[in-house]
Amino acid sequence: RIRRRTAHLRSLPLNLFFQDNMMSEKKILLLGVGNILYNDEGLGVYAYRHLEENYLFSDNVTLMDGGTMGKLLMHPLMEHDFVVVMDAVLGGEAPGTVYRLEGDALRKSLGFHDSQHEVDLVDTLISCELIGNRPDVVVIGMEPLEYKQMGTEMTGPCREAFPKFIGHILEELEAAGGRAEKKA
Repeated sequence: RIRRRTAHLRSLPLNLFFQDNMMSEKKILLLGVGNILYNDEGLGVYAYRHLEENYLFSDNVTLMDGGTMGKLLMHPLMEHDFVVVMDAVLGGEAPGTVYRLEGDALRKSLGFHDSQHEVDLVDTLISCELIGNRPDVVVIGMEPLEYKQMGTEMTGPCREAFPKFIGHILEELEAAGGRAEKKA
């Protein structure tokens, strides 16, 4: 009987066994983080707002304002396969410089270390991993000019580089399998 069952299984088309996995798209989260009360610290949230107002996304993409939610982001993070975090990044370059970070470099992102955010996002990702579902994460970030003084607008260098920042976010989204279309 084992042989018969094995032979029967081998005679079925392979795609019947893997159809669900082959058809499913990677779930992607575009997550804007930061505190808009501290000028350029809110770069990720400004990016979220811009994308929400100006683009339509494929069904496998979720756009979220994560603000300074910290551990409250665990559930949305664990629901996705790939996360693009949009944030301010302290990389030591000129204000307005755009970065792509992954792995150990994540801590350069303000959301991933001591900043106005309530909880370090690396700790949140570690918690996701302990529970058993940590998504792949990339940060697309921009070097801030002012992120410690209160103010509710981007500084000049960041405002000038903002279109480039958005372009890099959209490129990362497309590379991950998501699609964005400019609203009419």
